Amino acid sequence: MLDSTLIFAAISVFSILTLSFLLIRKAFGSANKKIIKSFRKIVEQINVLEPDMQALSDQELSSKTEEFKQELKNGKTLNNLLVPAFAVVREASRRFLNMRHFDVQLIGGMVLHNGMIPEMKTGEGKTLVATLAAYLNSLEGKGVHVVTVNDYLAKRDTEWMSKLYNSLGVSVAFITNSLTDEQRKEAYSADIVYSTNNELAFDYLRDNMKFSKGDMVQRGFNYAIVDEVDSILIDEARTPLIISGQVEDNNQIYKRINRIVVKLTDLDYEVDEKGRTVSLTEDGISHVEELLKAHNFITENSSLYDTNNMIMTHYIDQALRAHKLFTADKDYIVKGGKVIIIDEFTGRMMEGRRYSDGLHQALEAKENLEIQHENQTLASVTFQNYFRMYSKLSGMTGTAATEAEEFRDIYRLNVVKVPTNVPVKRIDIDDEIYGTEKEKYHAVLKFIEECHKRQQPVLVGTVSIENSEKLSALLHSHSLKHSVLNARYHEQEAYIIAQAGVPGGITIATNMAGRGTDIQLGGNAEMIAKVELKKIRNDDEREKKYQEIVERVKKDKEIAIEAGGLCVVGTERHESRRIDDQLRGRSGRQGDPGLSKFFLSLEDDLMRIFGSDRMRSFMQRIGLKNNEAIHHPWINKALEKAQKKVEARNYDVRKSLLKFDDVINNQRQVIFEQRNHIIGDEINDLSEIYSEINEIILEDIVQSNYYEDYIEDIIKEFHTRYGITLDKDTLTKFLNKQEAFEYINNKVQEFFVEKEKYFNSGQTTDLWSTIVRQVMIMTLDHLWREHLSVLESLRQSISLRAMGQKDPLNEFKREAFLMFESMLEKWKELTIHRLVHFKLADDQIHHNSSPKVSRNDKCPCNSGKKYKHCHGAVTAVN
Repeated sequence: MLDSTLIFAAISVFSILTLSFLLIRKAFGSANKKIIKSFRKIVEQINVLEPDMQALSDQELSSKTEEFKQELKNGKTLNNLLVPAFAVVREASRRFLNMRHFDVQLIGGMVLHNGMIPEMKTGEGKTLVATLAAYLNSLEGKGVHVVTVNDYLAKRDTEWMSKLYNSLGVSVAFITNSLTDEQRKEAYSADIVYSTNNELAFDYLRDNMKFSKGDMVQRGFNYAIVDEVDSILIDEARTPLIISGQVEDNNQIYKRINRIVVKLTDLDYEVDEKGRTVSLTEDGISHVEELLKAHNFITENSSLYDTNNMIMTHYIDQALRAHKLFTADKDYIVKGGKVIIIDEFTGRMMEGRRYSDGLHQALEAKENLEIQHENQTLASVTFQNYFRMYSKLSGMTGTAATEAEEFRDIYRLNVVKVPTNVPVKRIDIDDEIYGTEKEKYHAVLKFIEECHKRQQPVLVGTVSIENSEKLSALLHSHSLKHSVLNARYHEQEAYIIAQAGVPGGITIATNMAGRGTDIQLGGNAEMIAKVELKKIRNDDEREKKYQEIVERVKKDKEIAIEAGGLCVVGTERHESRRIDDQLRGRSGRQGDPGLSKFFLSLEDDLMRIFGSDRMRSFMQRIGLKNNEAIHHPWINKALEKAQKKVEARNYDVRKSLLKFDDVINNQRQVIFEQRNHIIGDEINDLSEIYSEINEIILEDIVQSNYYEDYIEDIIKEFHTRYGITLDKDTLTKFLNKQEAFEYINNKVQEFFVEKEKYFNSGQTTDLWSTIVRQVMIMTLDHLWREHLSVLESLRQSISLRAMGQKDPLNEFKREAFLMFESMLEKWKELTIHRLVHFKLADDQIHHNSSPKVSRNDKCPCNSGKKYKHCHGAVTAVN
């Protein structure tokens, strides 16, 4: 018998949660209905124009774009043009893409135009929806960015939608990792640009590392439509984007430390899986010290935490994290002799991305690979602060409602749930929970076999590559043919997904977020044709074969529908409800039948780490037998509650990151503005800038020292800074500080006038201006990089201030501000010092327009690094 008290308590908690949820949903639902209702009225106006649009010739339809632009010049707004513009896009799409926007897609386009997020189910045609808002906003001529999650989608969507845009006289381009700066600049000049979030943010950072505005590729931040907005603005917001440069270091230390860490026992460290941290115990510290002494890393009489040995704690900590928190085929894979990070939300490989602070090197040592050089941060920005620069921002996804609060608080984006074109017929069955993972997989296998027998296509979702390969081996052992989609098979991604709806087909996928390709029942005729028609050269044969494929797909669709549509099988609950919803949402597109069911076990990570003890206790009291499962709506709600806890924790992490990054971002804006001011075309005479700096420095010298007893100090400091000797008798005649300042300032101005004449005496008349720009920029860049490094160290250590009853954020703001002021002062002093002492050989002055630096020389910015690894590497950094 089940404990009645336990049941009553469970029901009471569930009732309170349900009531709260219903109240929130009612308030949200009411506002959502009002928005949809108001937009439906506008849809009716667009529909009224449809016959008129269909009557236009192709040329007349295209000329509408120029008409709209002229109306904007005459005072109309984009809102005034929405109805006719949407009608034009719908007609162009019907003619040139053979796709007519549904009424709900028009609503989605309005939501986007109004700077909001339309939540639209998978298969509702979000790619086509984006064309409405993109076209309308492109009419202003300021550029529209459509943001995708990978290069494939950026290129595919551009090529796909270009027929529509080009028919209306609108230019469109895409940006991928392989483009040169010249190609990027040309692409950004297009009316509509498709690109990934990474490329856009990296281009922003790289632009602010250039030496002239003419070299910059971007042209401002007008309007962005972010596809899979939850993946980009939520999931990827926890980690800042970083451009880094190489640091010359002894990388063998990581391998030597790795050999020490593998000798530690379970008693030497503690792992916190929730907090994703690992730390040495007291015994562990003693053991590590013994090992370090044995390997001559530290001296016999010292300890790990002596001042001289503190760097060792960094290496030990990162090696521990690599071994105890990061798992191969889950967090990363080894491919081509490299450690490649796996995106935990999409399951994709993140080529070119590396963990910072030595963690990537620790992973390379763990996997016995060649250790790559550690990098220094040259520039960084979070996606949160990057996308908040746009004048207008919108996004689209099938799963946004669970993160509505974060979208509203961080990005001022409201979520609007857009109805489906036809009602969803998918049946979502309650989860089944087993005692062990082995029992769970046995049940999954049995369920897949049943679906396969009735020719129902099956999509099996896993949360890691390791689990997908474990399940794949199980299916192979039972002779069940299937496809596997994970980071290892990224290249075949689109084809595998497109064929997942074939009758009797079985597809295993590691996370389905942002795949960008719909699963069509019966298969995707276009995708099949691409593969099967490759070797056929005769046009007639190709056409005949294509028609055969279309007929085959049509019949297969009928078979799949008869079998119940796509069946989605979840083998584990993800930390985020959205990821589960994205998997489930693959079934039941456009009114198709479908089924979804999740199989869980008490050994799953979510259940083991985040599931409440009450749930475990409840299930133990029931007394599960071997291969017996529990399925009950209460269990589903309890799991959802556990997921909400994780989501709330992750939101706190992102919010905390943003609060700290806001401080850095304010300073970043000052630095970038200062850079743009220096390299800007509007400044012809840079002497104005360094003259102001000189006045500040000189005023400080005079104010601090101008008394008769300190005249010698003024003369000495002035000579040290400028190499100019002042006349003591002249100085003593001045009656006040202002007269002294004017006299000294005039001397400095004369000094720089002569210096400018000397450098401009050759073939090039603006050599001095070039030198000044380079010195100012290089000095600023070097100090900013050092400052970023110090800020990162401060951010990591500032949490300890909480122990002293101090708010870490306020402490960070205060110290970061003081450090920033100090950095700017240092920049002014170093700039003047370097300009005063700058020299070139006579042949350089008379023959070259700018100072030349060999790639292997030390960088003129005084970073201590070779030019090729510093400012010489800026344009090559990715």
